[in-house]
Amino acid sequence: MIDIYMINGFLESGKSEFIKYTISQPYFQIRGKTLLILCEEGEVEFEQELLDATRTVVEVIDEEEDFNSTNLIDLEKKYKPSRIIIEWNGMWNPKEMKLPWYWKVEQQITTVNAQTFPMYYTNMRSLVAEQIRKSEMVIFNRADGIDDLASYKRNVKAINQQCDIIFEGAEGEINLTLDEDLPYDVTKDVIELDDMGYGIWYLDALDFPDRYAGKKVVFTAQVMHPKGFPADYFVPGRMAMTCCADDMAFLGFATQADNAASFKEKEWVRVTASLTMEKSKFYEGQEGPILHAVSVETTAKPKDEVINFT
Repeated sequence: MIDIYMINGFLESGKSEFIKYTISQPYFQIRGKTLLILCEEGEVEFEQELLDATRTVVEVIDEEEDFNSTNLIDLEKKYKPSRIIIEWNGMWNPKEMKLPWYWKVEQQITTVNAQTFPMYYTNMRSLVAEQIRKSEMVIFNRADGIDDLASYKRNVKAINQQCDIIFEGAEGEINLTLDEDLPYDVTKDVIELDDMGYGIWYLDALDFPDRYAGKKVVFTAQVMHPKGFPADYFVPGRMAMTCCADDMAFLGFATQADNAASFKEKEWVRVTASLTMEKSKFYEGQEGPILHAVSVETTAKPKDEVINFT
């Protein structure tokens, strides 16, 4: 089995610099040859000295129709690499990527130019979403001088809740603190969430559950009864538009409530609850957020049923 590493992002997002840094690190200096497949040639060149020192060979596939299983298998036979790095063309949709059936992507990383992210996110949101959707890490380069990095993070987390997000500036990684950017007062013992606040709270609680320890949250949500849940558990949540009208997700945490079974599927409720981190079968035995309801009552449907992060 060959390890495949997928690096994607738009032109001038920092893909080549990231690859150069990675292959030069001691932890990457393992036995065997590295095949680097470039699907576009940017401004950054790979010096032959670096390639020789890291036992890396480069092949360019700059036409999307040429990126197919037949050509990829031919390259594998030619070089017999121990690992393969693919620098994907940012204008090619990752959904259309066709790898040989036995090639498995070990890791996918997306690089983003923070200066141009709003333009791409506004005009090419579906393509941005496909780059981010399966990435374990999203790296924002050139993030100096941007005041609203918190919204960048929320936009990414709305698409991919599990990925790590890193902001890099001229002096290195930027430590992003969101307290002052939240649309509610996190210092209060009871936090009232409006429609936008619910979506931001949901994403923030995944990253910083300790921020909500000992506090109660109040929100309006729709009832879901997942198959196999105990009678005193349900999931109150909201539908969210993660990138476009055709791309929706239900955002909600497993919630313990004595009267959970009394509410109908898709019924609207007003929930007051506290959040704890617990090992649970809902998270396959891993630790995750669980809500414990203080009260759950039926309520009117909100004006906007779907929340939007933009």
